[in-house]
Amino acid sequence: MNKELIIRSSQNAVDFALLKDGKLIELHKEEESSNFQVGDIFIAKIRKPVAGLNAAFVNVGFDKDAFLHYHDLGPNLSSQLKFIKQVSAGKFKDFSLKSFPFEPEIDKNGAIADVLSTNQSILVQVVKEPISTKGPRISSELSLAGRYIVLVPFSERVSISQKINSKEEKERLKRLVLSIKPKGFGVIVRTVAEGKKVAEIDKDLQNLMDKWTLMCKRIPTAHHPSKILGELNRASSILRDVFNDTFSAIIVDDQELLQETKEYLQEIAPGKESIVKLYNSKDVPLFEKYSIERQIKTSFGRTVSMSKGAYLIIEHTEAMHVIDVNSGNRSNKAASQEDTALEVNLIAAAEVARQLRLRDMGGIIVVDFIDMQNPDNRRVLYDFLKEEMSDEKAKHKILPPSKFGLVQITRQRVRPEVNIKTREEDPNNENGEVDAPILIIDKISSDVEQLLKKHKKIRLNVHPFIAAYLTKGFPSIRSKWFFEHKKWVKIIPRDAYTYLEYKFLDKDGNSIED
Repeated sequence: MNKELIIRSSQNAVDFALLKDGKLIELHKEEESSNFQVGDIFIAKIRKPVAGLNAAFVNVGFDKDAFLHYHDLGPNLSSQLKFIKQVSAGKFKDFSLKSFPFEPEIDKNGAIADVLSTNQSILVQVVKEPISTKGPRISSELSLAGRYIVLVPFSERVSISQKINSKEEKERLKRLVLSIKPKGFGVIVRTVAEGKKVAEIDKDLQNLMDKWTLMCKRIPTAHHPSKILGELNRASSILRDVFNDTFSAIIVDDQELLQETKEYLQEIAPGKESIVKLYNSKDVPLFEKYSIERQIKTSFGRTVSMSKGAYLIIEHTEAMHVIDVNSGNRSNKAASQEDTALEVNLIAAAEVARQLRLRDMGGIIVVDFIDMQNPDNRRVLYDFLKEEMSDEKAKHKILPPSKFGLVQITRQRVRPEVNIKTREEDPNNENGEVDAPILIIDKISSDVEQLLKKHKKIRLNVHPFIAAYLTKGFPSIRSKWFFEHKKWVKIIPRDAYTYLEYKFLDKDGNSIED
């Protein structure tokens, strides 16, 4: 498995595409105007506590006030509020917290009005970016994420990632962290710390302590509200969270971004910075070179094609997302209908896992797989889907398939869902829309694969532009069909056809309905 990160820079935004074995699995955009990224820390003021919601609205500088629920305050809120007050007044300058006396923890079932008041200064962190008409979701339980650990101020707790399975390794990491952890700070050990030495983790810890100190120095002169600690740029945060030995290349089309990425990679994975390359071709745009534009067009529509003629239909409602699995009009060599259903469902499960991550779909997702009577097959599907989503960073839960083939998934979403329009203006109807023309080639190729299993000879009638595209160059698309299926497809340009219209005929000239 090879992973590649492709970074495209434009005047006011940077796009990031994460590929796994050439297939697009994540797509992100970082815009210049994006002031509220997950992880950003603000010094802000309480606008007003609302007893009925047991929450407070906080002015963080967004159009809508941020929402701070009592359960997101953190147990050591009183210590944080006391710290801010003393630092703001210049009475406390030892930001290490080793000599800072903690206050008692707040009641976990308490009331918001007992701990917060209007116009009170507070440090908050963005845990969910503004979505639609809602302001950012925030927490006052701060955390600073590093490569191997997460530093939690005003805490003493040490916890280890549950994804580390070895009990011995968990105990080793806990002993290691306890030996270097500063007083007044908790530590969460991340999965990538598995097998790492004390020097690597200590370096990460010191970097985070430096960030904490820098942030605290800004408090006395900071306006309310203002960002006092920003998350890494999106390229660095992606690398911090997902970079490992499976990365084969990082391609960047901007010299400044290239340098930033190399420097950050040198910090988290010395010796690996050589995989960062500059793309400077003027002939083919970066995203087209790596077929990302094509994958975006084919992956974000209502209908998503898969191999062997199968496809998904993805619908979005106000309350949930619904994904329907369809086998398509296909034939195969499977022994029974049950085997066919399992084969299609496994293909669909892999695509569903990719779609959830690619679109960053959150909330409740219901997947209607093809019915399977055999409970063993339902277990195989369930285990396979869990495995496909095992490297998913977002918190999620998957319930086993019901007897009707429905699988329910909940997935946390912290950023607005990636929603890209893939339909284009209909050239024959100024008020209508059609699928993007690039999709027609994939649809025709899929139909050819199915029809050549049933017919020795077929003819394809298409618009002259499409005919030229299918036959030009070597190897042309038609030539590739021949090499793959050992059968020749005769292509006939038809002037009367609309741009996206096509029809298959058999050897006798009769229309074939796929």
